[in-house]
Amino acid sequence: MITTPRRLGALALIAVIGLSACSSSGASTSPAASVAAPTTATSAAPPTGDASAAPSMAAAPVPPSASITLQGAGATFPAPLYDNWFQAFNGLYSNVQIDYQAIGSGAGIKAITEGTVNFGASDAAMKDEEIAALPSGTKMLHFPTALGAVVMIYNLPDTPKLQLDSANIAGIYLGTVKKWNDPAIAANNPGVTLPDLDILVVHRSDGSGTTNAFTTYLDTVDPTWHSTVGKGKEVKWPTGIGAAGNDGVATAVKQTPGAVGYVELNYAAATKLTSAYVKNADGAFVPGSTDGVTAAAEAALADFPADFRQAPIINGAGADTYPIASYTYLLVYQDQTNADKGQALVSFLYWALTDGQATEASLGYAPLPKEVQEKALAELHLVATGGSPIWP
Repeated sequence: MITTPRRLGALALIAVIGLSACSSSGASTSPAASVAAPTTATSAAPPTGDASAAPSMAAAPVPPSASITLQGAGATFPAPLYDNWFQAFNGLYSNVQIDYQAIGSGAGIKAITEGTVNFGASDAAMKDEEIAALPSGTKMLHFPTALGAVVMIYNLPDTPKLQLDSANIAGIYLGTVKKWNDPAIAANNPGVTLPDLDILVVHRSDGSGTTNAFTTYLDTVDPTWHSTVGKGKEVKWPTGIGAAGNDGVATAVKQTPGAVGYVELNYAAATKLTSAYVKNADGAFVPGSTDGVTAAAEAALADFPADFRQAPIINGAGADTYPIASYTYLLVYQDQTNADKGQALVSFLYWALTDGQATEASLGYAPLPKEVQEKALAELHLVATGGSPIWP
């Protein structure tokens, strides 16, 4: 369950689609909790320890019978999805509680690095220097769980549809485009009466994978941004005000006429804020959508890295592709020091990578492409305790 104030944003999304909020004990169930127990796996341990080897049949991993509590922390983007998953998994295995703090990707990486949680969560894959900071002799595995779109939400009166290209977005966040009726924006919105209203920029104040995806986009499309600001989970913003979490940005935009911000698609839906159509690499203005994210992921499959650390997918090919897409990850140590918790974690990850994928689209997320799902299931065989695979 989600135990921070940011739970409000997560529950807002769940309320939108009619799901129940998690109780303080984490033992309540939701509609997703009626999902059947895991069935036979289609991926077994590669005999050489190579996760890319051909899969075979294996029994699905199940948790131990002991009462287990797993602690996780990190990204706010997948928090509504994870809240739903944790309730559903608890409905299948009432002895397993999973507590999650949605505190941002940067904080999630810090928590798992320091060993204060059983798993971390991040919308940005760990950097080389972050991996180098791990305890000596350890290895971190990245398990992709979903994909999302970073969309531009805005609060304007009587504007049913807004189209923005990369120059518009970069100009807004550089502070050079200051009014909504700026000629550069008007040129992309013929027939739309834009207000003579100041633009208030809202950005994340915490280390964020959403920020990493958004600034990677800006760094890719705008030379000035590249040379003066750069990309990452945290940057020195040229303009604007900060807010914590996707839900914090969404709330700030919703409460402020003239405001603009970037959030993951599901938070735009939760707060009923309009998001802009963004010009993609094919020259089409496309809305943020799970279909657009899926198209981006499938177009980039040939470049999916062996260590799973996929960079944000920017300006992917295809007429329907949304130009700012990214994976979100659960971060897990390959060697689990607590055998029971390791077994429970492997069982949950298997369920999330199989049955859990079916709930994603209804919650505003894009499920994993089949090829990535199969690779992640094979990687799951590498999680071990005491030198032996937990799921042989």
